[in-house]
Amino acid sequence: MSADKKNNEVEDKEMDQAQTAANTEATDTESGEEKSVFNSGILASLFDKATKVGAKAKRDQSAINPEEIEKTVRDNMSKPKGSNAPHQLRLAFLGGGSFGTAMSNLAARNGCDSTLWVRNKRTVKSLQKNRVNKKYLPGYTLDERLKFEHDLKTAVQDKDIIFVAVPSSAFRETLKNIRPYLSGQSIVSLTKGMEKDTFSLMSDIIEQELPGVNFGVMSGPNLAVEIMQNMPSASVIASDSELLRHAVQSALHSAFFRIFASDDIKGVELGGALKNIYAISMGMAASYNVGENTKAMLLTRALAEMSRFGVASGANPLTFLGLSGVGDLYATCSSELSRNYRIGNMLGKGLSLEAAIKKLGQTAEGVNTIQQVHEKAMKLGIYMPITHALHAVIFDDQAALGVALNLMESGFRSDVEFVMPHEYSNEALNAQMTAGMPDQ
Repeated sequence: MSADKKNNEVEDKEMDQAQTAANTEATDTESGEEKSVFNSGILASLFDKATKVGAKAKRDQSAINPEEIEKTVRDNMSKPKGSNAPHQLRLAFLGGGSFGTAMSNLAARNGCDSTLWVRNKRTVKSLQKNRVNKKYLPGYTLDERLKFEHDLKTAVQDKDIIFVAVPSSAFRETLKNIRPYLSGQSIVSLTKGMEKDTFSLMSDIIEQELPGVNFGVMSGPNLAVEIMQNMPSASVIASDSELLRHAVQSALHSAFFRIFASDDIKGVELGGALKNIYAISMGMAASYNVGENTKAMLLTRALAEMSRFGVASGANPLTFLGLSGVGDLYATCSSELSRNYRIGNMLGKGLSLEAAIKKLGQTAEGVNTIQQVHEKAMKLGIYMPITHALHAVIFDDQAALGVALNLMESGFRSDVEFVMPHEYSNEALNAQMTAGMPDQ
């Protein structure tokens, strides 16, 4: 017997003895003998046990084959996840942008009857022929089970859940168009943003246009390209309906994509909408080559603004500590894959808003959200200095550096909104922040 093997057997035997001793101690305590939990003998045996377990785990780790684990995960992903459900879920995804495409592809890969609706008939033919969304996700082949449709009636009739992933500007019109074809389907919004001029969130529009329909909203740190690359990601489904939450989790959960549940519709939706504002500010800051301290300050003060606005709108502030809040905020503010980050970066480099939007070639919801939230915050007296500053730079033509310096000099405040009261009221700080701005 080799010396290493002998030592290993001795270590395993000692570990078993330590376990037996610990179990004996526990049994004696349960039988009524009074023994202190700080008894040095118990602590010594537990520390010894932990050391032996760590040594054994280190030896066993060499037997792990990362390639075999990856192969097993990928094999599991190829198996339909919906096969254990009472019936195969029938899903429609409206909107052929990057996120709608990624989610419909994920559902199809999970074994759901998944149909992606795109308005343009020629685009549908291209998708059917090439199975690649050339405009939004070039280079990624879509699952062979994913269906494509340009006729809205055919796409939504007899489905279980309709996921709406169109821009916020087209959301209301889309709901009006599908209303004649609804017969009990649930609606889930994948759109992050606010309707221009009404400050309506997508859940508000659903309730207005489709009263009585079961609905939910989905949001999280979900960069579509990374989802297509099978990078581990997660999202949140928020709904008052437990059945709908479970159905969405069943349809979209996979080895690399997790779905968490919430009943705070307002908080989840606001997190997804508001973070776009701060992605623009972070992209703009990056164009000035700011340091990590500045980025960290901007990120955390953005989170404070989001939660402050959320509470004023009836949301739970704790929701903003989750995936749809700080999770989505971090992903959107730190990645060049984010459309809003790219818009901010182009603006910081001197491009006009019109030129930046044209160069992007896609919808950047944050531009409209800045206008909506700025006006709402001013009206309600909610302290939103970063939002006001961005509005001043983008829409009032104020110099970015001057606005930034004003931000650094404005008022004293406590760090965490709901832990310590502020020295100054929101109204006083708002007045100081907006002093000298043009009349709205």
